[in-house]
Amino acid sequence: MHARRRTVLTAGAAGAAGLVTACGSSGDGDTGAASAPKTSRGATPSTGTGKASAAGSAPRGEALAKTSDIPVGGGKVFEEQEVVVTQPEQGEFKGFSAICTHKGCTVVSVSDGTINCPCHGSRYRITDAAVVAGPAPRPLAAEPITVTGDTIRLG
Repeated sequence: MHARRRTVLTAGAAGAAGLVTACGSSGDGDTGAASAPKTSRGATPSTGTGKASAAGSAPRGEALAKTSDIPVGGGKVFEEQEVVVTQPEQGEFKGFSAICTHKGCTVVSVSDGTINCPCHGSRYRITDAAVVAGPAPRPLAAEPITVTGDTIRLG
């Protein structure tokens, strides 16, 4: 009887893992579609230190993009890594959490000088992630990025 229960539990765990995997999405998040709130990482207020947020953050050193992928005056959301990279001015790159500080939704786009959350309309400045509109209570947390040559990496 114990063997049968173990089989059921193993099958249940495998099924749950499949459901978690099936709920994921791919792409850079610039589609404009709403994303469900993330639970793998809390929205941590920016302290200005540029340190990564708590558990669930992307691996440090991971290549995100080429510098040419980030438009001047805009940015790009990396949904899987929960990071948004902006280029406020030519050659100046900034990294921020892609998790809205209001309800934990993932921001989906960068346009007209702001990082935009689809859930309740919060918008953040691309220069410092300060709140410029919506119900968000705090800026997006800073995320450390490095630029080496034409490659942008986490941490």
